[in-house]
Amino acid sequence: MYLSLSILFSSLIFVEFKFYTKYQIQTIFAIIVNYITACIVGLLFYKERIDLISIPHKSWFWGGMALGLLFILIFNLIAVTSQRLGVSVASVATKMSFTIPVLFGVFFFKEALGVLEITGIILAFFAIYLTSTKANKIKAKKWALVLPVLVFLGSGIIDTCIKYFQAVHMPEEEYALFSACVFASAGIFGVLFIGFKSINQPIKVNLKNIIGGICLGVPNYFSIFFLLKALQHPTWNSASVFTINNVAIVMFSTLLGILLFKERLTIKNWFGIGMAVLSIVLVAFGQQLMNFL
Repeated sequence: MYLSLSILFSSLIFVEFKFYTKYQIQTIFAIIVNYITACIVGLLFYKERIDLISIPHKSWFWGGMALGLLFILIFNLIAVTSQRLGVSVASVATKMSFTIPVLFGVFFFKEALGVLEITGIILAFFAIYLTSTKANKIKAKKWALVLPVLVFLGSGIIDTCIKYFQAVHMPEEEYALFSACVFASAGIFGVLFIGFKSINQPIKVNLKNIIGGICLGVPNYFSIFFLLKALQHPTWNSASVFTINNVAIVMFSTLLGILLFKERLTIKNWFGIGMAVLSIVLVAFGQQLMNFL
Protein backbone atom coordinates (compact mmCIF):
# COMPACT_ATOMS: atom_id res chain seq x y z
CA MET A 1 0.00 0.00 0.00
CA TYR A 2 2.80 2.44 0.92
CA LEU A 3 4.65 1.75 -2.32
CA SER A 4 1.46 2.21 -4.34
CA LEU A 5 0.82 5.56 -2.66
CA SER A 6 4.42 6.68 -3.32
CA ILE A 7 4.00 5.76 -7.00
CA LEU A 8 0.66 7.59 -7.18
CA PHE A 9 1.96 10.83 -5.64
CA SER A 10 5.20 10.72 -7.67
CA SER A 11 3.18 10.32 -10.88
CA LEU A 12 0.98 13.27 -9.90
CA ILE A 13 4.13 15.41 -9.81
CA PHE A 14 4.66 14.78 -13.54
CA VAL A 15 1.01 15.68 -14.20
CA GLU A 16 1.50 18.92 -12.22
CA PHE A 17 4.40 19.92 -14.48
CA LYS A 18 2.17 19.39 -17.52
CA PHE A 19 -0.36 21.82 -16.04
CA TYR A 20 2.45 24.29 -15.36
CA THR A 21 3.02 24.53 -19.10
CA LYS A 22 -0.69 24.77 -19.84
CA TYR A 23 -1.35 27.57 -17.33
CA GLN A 24 2.04 29.31 -17.82
CA ILE A 25 3.13 28.93 -14.22
CA GLN A 26 6.67 30.14 -13.53
CA THR A 27 8.28 26.82 -12.63
CA ILE A 28 11.24 27.97 -10.53
CA PHE A 29 9.06 30.12 -8.24
CA ALA A 30 6.45 27.36 -7.89
CA ILE A 31 9.22 24.88 -7.02
CA ILE A 32 10.33 27.03 -4.06
CA VAL A 33 6.73 27.33 -2.82
CA ASN A 34 6.44 23.56 -3.30
CA TYR A 35 9.38 22.89 -0.95
CA ILE A 36 8.03 25.26 1.69
CA THR A 37 4.60 23.58 1.41
CA ALA A 38 6.14 20.10 1.70
CA CYS A 39 8.04 21.20 4.81
CA ILE A 40 4.84 22.51 6.45
CA VAL A 41 2.96 19.30 5.62
CA GLY A 42 5.78 17.26 7.18
CA LEU A 43 5.67 19.31 10.39
CA LEU A 44 1.89 18.90 10.56
CA PHE A 45 2.21 15.11 10.25
CA TYR A 46 4.97 14.87 12.88
CA LYS A 47 3.21 13.50 15.97
CA GLU A 48 5.87 14.30 18.57
CA ARG A 49 6.59 17.68 20.15
CA ILE A 50 8.86 19.73 17.88
CA ASP A 51 12.03 20.78 19.70
CA LEU A 52 13.97 23.09 17.38
CA ILE A 53 17.06 22.98 19.61
CA SER A 54 17.33 19.19 19.47
CA ILE A 55 16.80 18.81 15.70
CA PRO A 56 20.38 19.80 14.69
CA HIS A 57 21.64 17.07 17.05
CA LYS A 58 19.83 14.31 15.14
CA SER A 59 22.31 11.99 13.43
CA TRP A 60 20.61 12.54 10.06
CA PHE A 61 20.31 16.35 10.29
CA TRP A 62 23.37 17.57 8.35
CA GLY A 63 22.98 14.82 5.79
CA GLY A 64 19.37 15.90 5.35
CA MET A 65 20.48 19.49 4.83
CA ALA A 66 22.94 18.38 2.13
CA LEU A 67 20.17 16.31 0.56
CA GLY A 68 18.01 19.44 0.32
CA LEU A 69 20.79 21.21 -1.59
CA LEU A 70 21.07 18.19 -3.90
CA PHE A 71 17.31 18.40 -4.56
CA ILE A 72 17.69 21.93 -5.93
CA LEU A 73 20.82 21.14 -7.94
CA ILE A 74 19.33 18.05 -9.57
CA PHE A 75 16.05 19.80 -10.31
CA ASN A 76 17.92 22.49 -12.23
CA LEU A 77 20.04 19.89 -14.03
CA ILE A 78 16.87 18.05 -15.07
CA ALA A 79 15.42 21.33 -16.35
CA VAL A 80 18.55 22.12 -18.39
CA THR A 81 18.71 18.54 -19.72
CA SER A 82 15.07 18.75 -20.83
CA GLN A 83 15.74 22.02 -22.62
CA ARG A 84 18.99 20.96 -24.31
CA LEU A 85 18.36 17.27 -25.06
CA GLY A 86 14.62 16.74 -24.61
CA VAL A 87 12.21 15.64 -21.88
CA SER A 88 12.59 11.95 -22.76
CA VAL A 89 16.37 12.06 -22.19
CA ALA A 90 15.90 13.71 -18.78
CA SER A 91 13.18 11.21 -17.86
CA VAL A 92 15.27 8.18 -18.81
CA ALA A 93 18.34 9.49 -16.96
CA THR A 94 16.29 10.21 -13.84
CA LYS A 95 14.46 6.92 -13.67
CA MET A 96 17.34 4.65 -14.70
CA SER A 97 19.23 6.00 -11.70
CA PHE A 98 17.46 3.36 -9.60
CA THR A 99 20.44 1.10 -10.36
CA ILE A 100 22.60 3.13 -7.94
CA PRO A 101 20.48 2.44 -4.81
CA VAL A 102 19.96 -1.14 -6.03
CA LEU A 103 23.71 -1.73 -6.17
CA PHE A 104 24.12 0.08 -2.86
CA GLY A 105 21.62 -2.28 -1.24
CA VAL A 106 23.37 -5.34 -2.64
CA PHE A 107 26.90 -4.33 -1.62
CA PHE A 108 26.29 -2.26 1.54
CA PHE A 109 23.31 -4.05 3.09
CA LYS A 110 24.20 -7.46 1.59
CA GLU A 111 20.75 -7.82 -0.01
CA ALA A 112 20.36 -11.01 -2.04
CA LEU A 113 18.75 -11.01 -5.49
CA GLY A 114 17.34 -14.10 -7.18
CA VAL A 115 17.61 -14.92 -10.88
CA LEU A 116 14.07 -13.71 -11.63
CA GLU A 117 14.62 -10.47 -9.69
CA ILE A 118 17.84 -9.75 -11.60
CA THR A 119 16.01 -10.50 -14.85
CA GLY A 120 13.26 -8.07 -13.80
CA ILE A 121 15.78 -5.32 -13.04
CA ILE A 122 17.41 -5.77 -16.46
CA LEU A 123 13.98 -5.66 -18.12
CA ALA A 124 13.24 -2.49 -16.13
CA PHE A 125 16.13 -0.76 -17.92
CA PHE A 126 14.64 -1.48 -21.33
CA ALA A 127 11.11 -0.73 -20.13
CA ILE A 128 12.07 2.77 -18.93
CA TYR A 129 13.96 3.50 -22.13
CA LEU A 130 11.23 2.24 -24.48
CA THR A 131 8.39 3.91 -22.55
CA SER A 132 10.14 7.28 -22.24
CA THR A 133 11.68 7.76 -25.68
CA LYS A 134 9.90 9.97 -28.18
CA ALA A 135 10.40 10.36 -31.92
CA ASN A 136 11.73 13.93 -32.06
CA LYS A 137 15.47 14.35 -32.49
CA ILE A 138 17.25 17.24 -30.86
CA LYS A 139 20.65 18.55 -31.86
CA ALA A 140 22.94 19.62 -29.03
CA LYS A 141 26.53 20.57 -28.41
CA LYS A 142 28.92 17.87 -27.23
CA TRP A 143 29.27 19.34 -23.73
CA ALA A 144 25.51 18.89 -23.20
CA LEU A 145 25.94 15.11 -23.32
CA VAL A 146 27.38 15.22 -19.80
CA LEU A 147 24.04 16.55 -18.46
CA PRO A 148 22.13 13.22 -18.43
CA VAL A 149 25.13 11.58 -16.75
CA LEU A 150 24.99 14.16 -13.96
CA VAL A 151 21.21 13.73 -13.67
CA PHE A 152 21.66 9.95 -13.51
CA LEU A 153 24.31 10.16 -10.78
CA GLY A 154 22.56 12.88 -8.78
CA SER A 155 19.14 11.18 -8.82
CA GLY A 156 20.73 7.88 -7.84
CA ILE A 157 22.63 9.49 -4.95
CA ILE A 158 19.39 11.06 -3.67
CA ASP A 159 17.59 7.70 -3.58
CA THR A 160 20.63 6.01 -2.03
CA CYS A 161 20.83 8.63 0.72
CA ILE A 162 17.12 8.26 1.47
CA LYS A 163 17.60 4.50 1.89
CA TYR A 164 20.73 4.95 4.02
CA PHE A 165 19.13 7.46 6.41
CA GLN A 166 15.97 5.36 6.65
CA ALA A 167 17.88 2.18 7.51
CA VAL A 168 20.68 3.54 9.70
CA HIS A 169 19.84 6.90 11.22
CA MET A 170 16.16 7.26 12.03
CA PRO A 171 13.24 5.48 13.69
CA GLU A 172 9.88 5.39 11.92
CA GLU A 173 8.39 8.16 14.06
CA GLU A 174 10.99 10.62 12.67
CA TYR A 175 10.16 10.05 8.99
CA ALA A 176 7.86 13.08 8.87
CA LEU A 177 10.41 15.30 10.65
CA PHE A 178 13.26 14.13 8.40
CA SER A 179 11.20 14.80 5.26
CA ALA A 180 10.22 18.24 6.58
CA CYS A 181 13.86 19.15 7.28
CA VAL A 182 15.00 18.00 3.82
CA PHE A 183 12.31 20.08 2.15
CA ALA A 184 13.08 23.06 4.42
CA SER A 185 16.73 22.85 3.35
CA ALA A 186 15.70 22.65 -0.31
CA GLY A 187 13.43 25.67 0.21
CA ILE A 188 16.21 27.73 1.84
CA PHE A 189 18.71 26.95 -0.91
CA GLY A 190 15.96 27.56 -3.45
CA VAL A 191 15.27 31.03 -2.06
CA LEU A 192 19.00 31.82 -2.27
CA PHE A 193 19.09 30.51 -5.84
CA ILE A 194 15.99 32.40 -6.91
CA GLY A 195 17.32 35.60 -5.28
CA PHE A 196 20.53 35.31 -7.28
CA LYS A 197 18.67 34.47 -10.50
CA SER A 198 16.19 37.34 -10.11
CA ILE A 199 19.03 39.79 -10.71
CA ASN A 200 18.85 38.97 -14.43
CA GLN A 201 15.39 37.39 -14.67
CA PRO A 202 12.67 38.97 -12.50
CA ILE A 203 10.46 36.49 -10.68
CA LYS A 204 6.72 37.10 -10.84
CA VAL A 205 5.13 36.76 -7.40
CA ASN A 206 1.50 36.06 -8.19
CA LEU A 207 -1.31 33.88 -6.92
CA LYS A 208 -1.11 31.46 -9.84
CA ASN A 209 2.53 30.59 -9.09
CA ILE A 210 1.80 30.18 -5.37
CA ILE A 211 -1.19 27.87 -5.97
CA GLY A 212 0.89 25.85 -8.43
CA GLY A 213 3.62 25.43 -5.79
CA ILE A 214 1.17 24.39 -3.08
CA CYS A 215 -0.48 21.84 -5.38
CA LEU A 216 2.97 20.38 -6.13
CA GLY A 217 4.23 20.44 -2.54
CA VAL A 218 1.58 18.11 -1.10
CA PRO A 219 2.18 15.14 -3.46
CA ASN A 220 5.93 15.84 -3.37
CA TYR A 221 6.00 15.38 0.41
CA PHE A 222 3.92 12.21 0.36
CA SER A 223 5.98 10.67 -2.46
CA ILE A 224 9.04 10.76 -0.16
CA PHE A 225 7.17 9.92 3.05
CA PHE A 226 5.49 6.83 1.61
CA LEU A 227 8.74 5.73 -0.06
CA LEU A 228 10.38 5.74 3.39
CA LYS A 229 7.48 3.65 4.71
CA ALA A 230 7.71 1.26 1.75
CA LEU A 231 11.42 0.69 2.42
CA GLN A 232 10.36 -0.94 5.71
CA HIS A 233 8.60 -3.78 3.90
CA PRO A 234 9.45 -7.00 5.80
CA THR A 235 10.01 -9.22 2.74
CA TRP A 236 11.01 -6.86 -0.09
CA ASN A 237 14.55 -5.52 -0.14
CA SER A 238 15.40 -1.97 -1.23
CA ALA A 239 16.40 -3.23 -4.70
CA SER A 240 12.84 -4.45 -5.25
CA VAL A 241 11.27 -1.28 -3.85
CA PHE A 242 13.35 1.13 -5.96
CA THR A 243 12.95 -0.91 -9.13
CA ILE A 244 9.19 -1.21 -8.82
CA ASN A 245 8.87 2.43 -7.75
CA ASN A 246 10.76 3.86 -10.73
CA VAL A 247 9.31 1.56 -13.39
CA ALA A 248 5.75 1.97 -12.13
CA ILE A 249 6.09 5.79 -12.02
CA VAL A 250 7.17 5.85 -15.67
CA MET A 251 4.36 3.47 -16.65
CA PHE A 252 1.63 5.17 -14.61
CA SER A 253 2.61 8.73 -15.57
CA THR A 254 2.63 7.65 -19.22
CA LEU A 255 -0.89 6.25 -18.88
CA LEU A 256 -2.02 9.44 -17.13
CA GLY A 257 -0.58 11.39 -20.07
CA ILE A 258 -2.82 9.37 -22.40
CA LEU A 259 -5.95 9.83 -20.30
CA LEU A 260 -5.53 13.49 -19.30
CA PHE A 261 -3.57 15.02 -22.16
CA LYS A 262 -4.45 12.74 -25.09
CA GLU A 263 -0.79 11.90 -25.66
CA ARG A 264 -0.09 9.44 -28.47
CA LEU A 265 2.28 6.54 -27.94
CA THR A 266 4.35 4.67 -30.47
CA ILE A 267 4.47 0.89 -30.74
CA LYS A 268 7.85 1.11 -28.99
CA ASN A 269 6.21 2.95 -26.05
CA TRP A 270 3.44 0.35 -25.72
CA PHE A 271 6.02 -2.43 -25.85
CA GLY A 272 7.90 -0.65 -23.05
CA ILE A 273 4.74 -0.50 -20.92
CA GLY A 274 4.22 -4.24 -21.38
CA MET A 275 7.85 -4.88 -20.45
CA ALA A 276 7.40 -2.64 -17.38
CA VAL A 277 4.50 -4.77 -16.17
CA LEU A 278 6.57 -7.93 -16.63
CA SER A 279 9.57 -6.46 -14.81
CA ILE A 280 7.37 -5.43 -11.86
CA VAL A 281 5.93 -8.95 -11.61
CA LEU A 282 9.40 -10.54 -11.70
CA VAL A 283 10.88 -8.19 -9.10
CA ALA A 284 7.88 -8.21 -6.77
CA PHE A 285 7.08 -11.92 -6.92
CA GLY A 286 10.38 -13.44 -8.03
CA GLN A 287 10.90 -15.41 -4.82
CA GLN A 288 7.36 -16.82 -4.83
CA LEU A 289 7.65 -17.78 -8.50
CA MET A 290 10.95 -19.57 -7.87
CA ASN A 291 9.42 -21.49 -4.95
CA PHE A 292 6.42 -22.39 -7.10
CA LEU A 293 8.66 -23.61 -9.95
